[in-house]
Amino acid sequence: MKITDLRLRQVTGTMRHEGAFWEERLIQPLDVYPEHRALTARANMPGWRHDAEGDLPITAVFVQVETDEGAIGIGGPITHEVAYIIDRQFRHLLGGEDPRATERLWDKMYRQAVHGRKGATMMAISVLDCALWDLRGRWAGQPVYRLLGGPVRTTIPAYASALGFAIEPERVAARAREFVAQGYRATKWFVRDGPTDGREGIRRNVALVRALREAVGPDVDIMIDAWMSWDVPYTLRMAEMLAEYDPRWIEEPVLPDKVDAYAAIRGRSRVPIAGGEHEYTRWGLKGLMDAGAVDVLQPDIYWAGGISELVKICALASAYDLPVIPHGHSTPATAHLIAAMPVTLCPLLEYLIKWNAIHQFFLASPLQPVDGVVTVPDSPGLGMDLDPAKITDERELRWDG
Repeated sequence: MKITDLRLRQVTGTMRHEGAFWEERLIQPLDVYPEHRALTARANMPGWRHDAEGDLPITAVFVQVETDEGAIGIGGPITHEVAYIIDRQFRHLLGGEDPRATERLWDKMYRQAVHGRKGATMMAISVLDCALWDLRGRWAGQPVYRLLGGPVRTTIPAYASALGFAIEPERVAARAREFVAQGYRATKWFVRDGPTDGREGIRRNVALVRALREAVGPDVDIMIDAWMSWDVPYTLRMAEMLAEYDPRWIEEPVLPDKVDAYAAIRGRSRVPIAGGEHEYTRWGLKGLMDAGAVDVLQPDIYWAGGISELVKICALASAYDLPVIPHGHSTPATAHLIAAMPVTLCPLLEYLIKWNAIHQFFLASPLQPVDGVVTVPDSPGLGMDLDPAKITDERELRWDG
């Protein structure tokens, strides 16, 4: 079997929902600049712009690996930047190759893209690797978790990740109680304030966490994401003030290259520290492990190297007795990986309530928690078929030259 094409399918549709979809955005490193700090959820990022009530236009790009024997594999959604890299850098490299040889193809892509070990090029490698695993599962007639050595389990507890929800304490409390009623036993929220927001910002962060703990009670885990936007003194001060509310972790307190700062925080914080979402490959994550920088590792399967690389990252983490709770960009691929890993190594699946609704909108069978638990299907591959009924327009992307 040989790869004959990498099709880049851009699809468009409209997702129905009640009320405004994006209510609030998370803090970002650029917020140290006042003009950026003032931007709202709808204006801050192009993918978040949405003004209509009840309709959310969605355009997404998926890569489809095609073969001479008719087997296909699908990965995505991806950005146009990643699609361009696939088209210009990897289309020719993978053409004519056996798609089942995932280790060979990952190594070839990595060796060719030596200047793309992090960022968009590694994201392109990641999505292609996941698409190849989807193809491999379809060809074998097996769910991917079986090809990875599973299942260890087919049901995985998910935590409700509240990106995009309003963070006023009363609304936080109401939403958190809803999540608990839906069966979630953990929930993560995204702060909006950091070191440049003064004492009032600190009070808002504390009020958010207090509201969470009071709403969910003592037996539900709560987590806070600072999205790389704090610093060492600020994080230590926040950890001291938040410790009484027993958060399971503070996530990404500083920029990802500041490994020593991570280690300094972890060595003094009363609250566990999570990170690694914006790190890449086994070598990048091993740097965090060697430095003793985090209590929880969070590589993203669509960013850090795909399924092939996450398997290696998990093996490394097991030697350090560190749990891996992947960032939740791709629910299907992440769920199959976790289903093949020991429960103590990969205890939870992150489910971004709003973001995963968008990322899975075009899928025929989106993977969603029921009673706070994701059940991994036993259908072949990863479950990445697109639903034609949700697609109002489609075109193929190619860049000439």
